Amino acid sequence: MDELTLDEALEELESAEDFLNFFGIAYEPSVVHVNRLHILQRFHNYIAKTGGLPEDEGARRAAYTALLARAYEDFVESDALTEKVFKVFHMHEPQTTFVPLTAITVAQPVVIQAPETGGCGCGSKGACHSSEAALRS
Repeated sequence: MDELTLDEALEELESAEDFLNFFGIAYEPSVVHVNRLHILQRFHNYIAKTGGLPEDEGARRAAYTALLARAYEDFVESDALTEKVFKVFHMHEPQTTFVPLTAITVAQPVVIQAPETGGCGCGSKGACHSSEAALRS
């Protein structure tokens, strides 16, 4: 059987345990059991932050190993709630929004004119009969 390239081998990995075993990282099963998705997402985030991995397969494998070990260790020392890897953990935090000065306007006050007829403005000359009925009840 032909040897798989690093990229081909990575395509075959499915679980956090698969990744940790492939890269030869010792792990505590209870930590991985509780945090498997968080570890893999953190690993992905670390890869994205590198800005580019080496072309050499051996150097890239070493980089992946270091990043995965770092992601795993984040959850040995902490927990998912503290690390907040997924967006759902940030939903109830205070949000900051930028509003440019050009978007700020001063609203003109709205002046409501009193009806020229008396009462509620129903058009009757003098006091409104409906308002008198309301006062009696």
